[in-house]
Amino acid sequence: MSAPIQLIVGLANPGKKYAETRHNAGAWFVEDLARTNDVTLSAESKFQGLYSKITLHDQVCHLLIPTTFMNLSGQSVRACMNFYKIKPEAILVVHDEIDLPPGIIRLKFDGGDGGHNGLKDIISHLHTKQFNRLRIGVGHPGNSKDVVDYVLDKPSKIDRKMIDEAMDKATDTLPFIMAGEMAKAMQQLHTA
Repeated sequence: MSAPIQLIVGLANPGKKYAETRHNAGAWFVEDLARTNDVTLSAESKFQGLYSKITLHDQVCHLLIPTTFMNLSGQSVRACMNFYKIKPEAILVVHDEIDLPPGIIRLKFDGGDGGHNGLKDIISHLHTKQFNRLRIGVGHPGNSKDVVDYVLDKPSKIDRKMIDEAMDKATDTLPFIMAGEMAKAMQQLHTA
């Protein structure tokens, strides 16, 4: 059994220009969690992000969406983690994943950054790769030269619907995730 989750971070770029882009899929998940639990995410300068405290499945947890640009996400995560004395293994980072098609969502612990600048900066600031990731599939443009434009563009309506449905599946596994029962969460998520 893993550590129970104490901090859920949704990666994004700040501002209306990026709000509906694929790169902000992590923030969509955290915003949806806040909305469905009647919690308001508020600007918190000491964390350089939007923040709220929430009780999920009988467990107090912190929600955070860094308002730095994606490649500076680590300073926001580090500030919140240090303030609440949270260990890296009790963090769930939710992010877009181009190596998975829309509609697929995967949970993993540890690993590299996969070329994701948000993850790269978090690994750099935490000095470890030992944290949980919820990888939201957004698809791949087909050519690596097109990745930046692709993730900074909006998904099609069909892709967005599949992404939203995948996030709903992930929400269904939250009782396991919050308790640190990652194997059970993975089994439910990866076989759905």
